[in-house]
Amino acid sequence: MSYINLIIHILFWLFGFWMLWKIPFCKNICITKNNNVFTFSIIIPARNEAKNLPNLLNSLQNLPANIKEIIIVDDNSTDATLEIIKKYNTKIISLNDLPSGWTGKSWACFNGAKAALGDYLLFLDADTILVDNGLNHIINCPIYNSGVISIQPYHKIKKFYENLSMFFNIILMAGMGTFTPLQTKIKPIGVFGPCMICKKDDYFKIDGHKGIKSKVIEDIEIGKSFLKAGVPIFNLGGKGTINFRMYPNGLKDLINGWAKGFGKGAKSTSFSMLIMIICWIIGSAFSIDLFIRGLVLQNFILIICGVTFYIFYILQIFWMSYRIGNFSIFTSIFYPVALLFFIIIFFYSLILILFKKQVNWKGRKIKI
Repeated sequence: MSYINLIIHILFWLFGFWMLWKIPFCKNICITKNNNVFTFSIIIPARNEAKNLPNLLNSLQNLPANIKEIIIVDDNSTDATLEIIKKYNTKIISLNDLPSGWTGKSWACFNGAKAALGDYLLFLDADTILVDNGLNHIINCPIYNSGVISIQPYHKIKKFYENLSMFFNIILMAGMGTFTPLQTKIKPIGVFGPCMICKKDDYFKIDGHKGIKSKVIEDIEIGKSFLKAGVPIFNLGGKGTINFRMYPNGLKDLINGWAKGFGKGAKSTSFSMLIMIICWIIGSAFSIDLFIRGLVLQNFILIICGVTFYIFYILQIFWMSYRIGNFSIFTSIFYPVALLFFIIIFFYSLILILFKKQVNWKGRKIKI
């Protein structure tokens, strides 16, 4: 192996530190205060969320006085979602047929926003769970940041297969472009969909989700709309504030969930960040290649270099992942398994986009 190749792959490894240098956590930035200046409407879009909603709604007990309402939008669920909602003190909006040209989540969010009475809108996915005092941290964010605040929940894993989401989570965070050493000097490409808070006036200034009604990855597109209208975006990490489980209903659910938009999301990533991500992925595979070639050629130096790079990537990947989810340390140690899964699903997503042009999600066929 030449010195030039060695330097290049060290650089590829260093890209990982650049991509996720610092993740500002909502818990640390938005310290709890008595924010009674504004009122807030919590909007929860829900389709077939009977299993998830009790966890979220139970975490939304003992609400601060300035939480005006919780609005749950039942998006024509076919399970017991509506029966679950009726057990809680919330405002219920029931939707029937999905209008042509809309995606389900955008339609639900828009209807919830139209019915909201608060000064601010807090959109929460049904699979999120607020940590103790987490809601207070979130609603105090407007005191410190004038604009849209979005928070990527901390990924709580309960089943081992969920660890396969590790690379998706890392690259999702890195792809936003705001966690580099430059921080807020670079505009993000969008917002995190599971938790977003904004002024109601700002929301309707961009026509809300109606303006991006047909987009599959609505979080990226609505973020672009806010930026275009001159509304700044602040993306934060959710560790210690808000958690979620991504696709807990089995491996098929996980595959379809990531496939429905991840390939398309790559198109929205800035070119420079996309190149860094690609190089970093190539570098992570390089260590394995070095080790295998060393064994085949019986070259001790190649074996040592391969093992060294592999250890470096294990440490770096663990440093990345522990800030965004409770991923098993074994997922970092055996990261090639999760990496291979990521590559397979990424190309599967591209196939869906280029050829099939649709994916099944929650009983609906979504056009891509």
